Amino acid sequence: MLEKLPHAVGEALSGLKAGLEKTAFHAAFADAPATLRVTSEAFADGAAMPARFTEDGAKVSPPLAWSGIPTEARSVAILAEDADSPTPKPLVHLIVFNLAGQDGSLAEGALASPDGPGAHHALGKNSFLKDQYLPPDPPTGHGPHRYVFQVYALDGTLDLAASPGRGALLGAMAGRVLAKGQITGTYART
Repeated sequence: MLEKLPHAVGEALSGLKAGLEKTAFHAAFADAPATLRVTSEAFADGAAMPARFTEDGAKVSPPLAWSGIPTEARSVAILAEDADSPTPKPLVHLIVFNLAGQDGSLAEGALASPDGPGAHHALGKNSFLKDQYLPPDPPTGHGPHRYVFQVYALDGTLDLAASPGRGALLGAMAGRVLAKGQITGTYART
């Protein structure tokens, strides 16, 4: 969708970015211990994401793995946000909650996405109000975007209505985060 924005518009918006400090990892849960290790077979932390995980490719969710979950954890939640979206808050690309409270992983394409059935697990609404993975789709000329995949170990399962949004998720997680970790993939349209 944003690939159709003229390059000049992307450049004009290049100074407007939500900011890494507004992601849940840094804003809502700044005090939680960052002791989880989050990795992907598809990209290294801070490196470019392959196009197959974006709007320009197969639009499938990337593989993710996490370890270091504390023994007292009862569930895991994942939140992916675009720290560089030209919006007041980071754009939400993925919400997954109530995964097993242990070290784990998700295979490539494991989550529902625009072009892939995937499994729905317990998914929340992305910024386009769909309960699926939202592939990166930065405006042309806006520069590289940082997609922050955040994993949280929680002290219990979350009692949330089907398809919660970011606000409901963060509210339910407040005071329940035992540990956190993240991996950041970048993507840009030139």
